[in-house]
Amino acid sequence: MTITSIKKKAIFREYIKYVSLSVVAMLSVSIYVLADTWFISVALGADGLTALNISIAVFSIVHSFGLMIGIGGATHYAIKKSKGEDADKVFTHAIVHGLLISLVFVAVGIFWTPYVARLFGAEGEILPMAVSYMRTILLFSPIITVNNILIVFVRNDNNPNLSMAAMVVASLSNIIFDYIFLFPLNLGMFGAGLATGLAFTLSLIVVSTHFLTKKNQLKLRKCKIRVKELLKIDSLGSSTLINELAFAVSLVVFNLVILSIQGNIGVAAFSIVANIAILLISTFTGVAQGIQPLVSRGHGTNDKLLINLTLKYAIITVVTIGLIVYVVTFFQARFMALAFNYESNEFLTYLTETGLRIYFIGLIFAGINFIASAFFSAIDRAREAVVISLLRSSVINIPMVIVLGFLFEMVGVWSAFVATEFIVAIVSCVLLFFRFKRIKYVSSKSM
Repeated sequence: MTITSIKKKAIFREYIKYVSLSVVAMLSVSIYVLADTWFISVALGADGLTALNISIAVFSIVHSFGLMIGIGGATHYAIKKSKGEDADKVFTHAIVHGLLISLVFVAVGIFWTPYVARLFGAEGEILPMAVSYMRTILLFSPIITVNNILIVFVRNDNNPNLSMAAMVVASLSNIIFDYIFLFPLNLGMFGAGLATGLAFTLSLIVVSTHFLTKKNQLKLRKCKIRVKELLKIDSLGSSTLINELAFAVSLVVFNLVILSIQGNIGVAAFSIVANIAILLISTFTGVAQGIQPLVSRGHGTNDKLLINLTLKYAIITVVTIGLIVYVVTFFQARFMALAFNYESNEFLTYLTETGLRIYFIGLIFAGINFIASAFFSAIDRAREAVVISLLRSSVINIPMVIVLGFLFEMVGVWSAFVATEFIVAIVSCVLLFFRFKRIKYVSSKSM
């Protein structure tokens, strides 16, 4: 057995370790979002689903800023560390950055939540429900943000098991809290938001135990906070932010278009489809976050084989999963629609079933876009990563949903996501091809 063959096997084992743990961790997040959806559908019906779908955009925004700082900071940290440079200041800057951004979210939660809710489409009896959920999430934003930063840094500090454990704890506790707050205590949308906030609190406690272990190399260092360092973290994490914000932006735009086409019942259908889709999107996010430590290390040490194989495995993984999930969804669409339709509204079932069969085609292409964006961020190529993310989140997505929604109503709305992800996947493949050709990552040893 050659040295290259031995190294390939070692890379594959490391890929499986990091990606599998990251996927489990991210799936745990999607599971408690899905749990919110199901519990609210039972406790509050279609109006509750509509309020959740409008409100969940705020959670996505808070969640995404934590991931941006975590991924950007950890990438910067990993590259510096692999080169033997001082990396502790990066960790310090990331934590301070997260706390500063959280203060803005808290201020919004205290003073401006009703305005945000109206901006996102909440009105009438939906408004107080949306405000209650949004305000609760915003007040918990410091905990959510710092938790997300630590999850990524701890994974990069050779403890992916603890990162996964923390997020699994959050998922399970959120489900338990959801049941308690929505049913025995009957706290409504406030209870759903409180369940999420407390779940992240437990996750933060678990991941913080890393500082008590012998593995820990993360240290907060007293240093002058430099704007240049904060901007570097933001630039490396910007594609992650935009990818996550793509979901929030899509929710807002889709909600406003759907409200004009089918009203609250249409938004309720989209809520079900989008929240089921979170399971697959979280899987892609997990793969993307899982490859980041490996690709960043390979970039820092100029290990072409590690970079090539990690990217190859990641693309094969997301495309295969996307195809399998779509086949299952196509044949089980009605069952999935009925599971979230506690009121047995036949029109809601029809809209949801149709949406699942169309919308999920786009997820096959979305996987490629997630991997390409994460890959470019991990090799310190923020420009390409941002291009992919911006195309997905706004440049193509927003005009597509408005135009297709106007022309074909709900079928057009579902198809807009598919068309966007397909077009961006082509762009992603072209950017990857030229980037590899230019920097010559492809070599005979990696084939």
